[in-house]
Amino acid sequence: MTQKQKRRQTSPIRLLSVLSIATLFSCTSTRTTDASLPAWRQLFNGKDLNDWTVKITGHRAGDNFGNTFRVNEGNLTVGYEQYDEFKERFGHIFYKHKYSAYLLGIEYRFVGEQIKGGPEWAIRNSGAMIHSQSPETMGQNQDFPISLEVQLLGGNGTDERTTANLCTPGTNVVMNKRLITDHCISSSSKTYAGNQWVRVEVLVLGDSLIKHIVEGDTVLTYEKPQIGGGSVTNYNPAAKRDLELLKEGYISLQSESHPVEFRKVELFDLSRYTWNKQQLRKVLTQLRNRPKIAYADIEQE
Repeated sequence: MTQKQKRRQTSPIRLLSVLSIATLFSCTSTRTTDASLPAWRQLFNGKDLNDWTVKITGHRAGDNFGNTFRVNEGNLTVGYEQYDEFKERFGHIFYKHKYSAYLLGIEYRFVGEQIKGGPEWAIRNSGAMIHSQSPETMGQNQDFPISLEVQLLGGNGTDERTTANLCTPGTNVVMNKRLITDHCISSSSKTYAGNQWVRVEVLVLGDSLIKHIVEGDTVLTYEKPQIGGGSVTNYNPAAKRDLELLKEGYISLQSESHPVEFRKVELFDLSRYTWNKQQLRKVLTQLRNRPKIAYADIEQE
């Protein structure tokens, strides 16, 4: 085995301990960033969905049933105007490339009313799936991709509802050195009510460390994402290799019966830095030290 092959089998995060990176990226600062920091990659261009593939339960990959996902006024919009009722047609729209180490940024808001037949738990509920299987490997009647879901929730006017929670269709994670098999784990975020825009970021470092960040504050941290558990149906057994660590995967956005809009989906690729601990530490420091912006600029309609 060559040194290059050995290097590929080593998780990049081993160059920096999980503790050191967790501490490094645990807070924000108002200092400016280094001008040499590369630009973010815009996964959604605000014009079309040419780089995305839709997969809706009961339909083949690429069939955007009911025009569920579309671009409207520059936003990636999820709507159900052409549905009679929901009928458990859970949907996802997948970006064309898979990634391993990155910082993902999403700005979203909930609008309108839930479609008839949507489950009660899905009111003002959507999500971003990370480390996901591809849409082409999903069964036609599969409800959710085997993945990690960064669950996005809006306030319902009555209850406290944290956002950037974790749900685990066909997966498990480790938290505080303990395997977590619960399907959903709440974050420490506040509730975001109404139709305000909210920015969520996700720091993903291969099969080691993942952090959920809301408006600049870390609200959930876990390690060792792996295939296992339930809460996903009608999947191809060949795609569910329990105990296998998830080092990479696709990114997708959900349709779960409540209309939602995404105005930004962007990614800072960290893969070029993962084999040099000094460079990785430097770029994470730069990202941490970005000016803290009030992303939730409330826009009532």
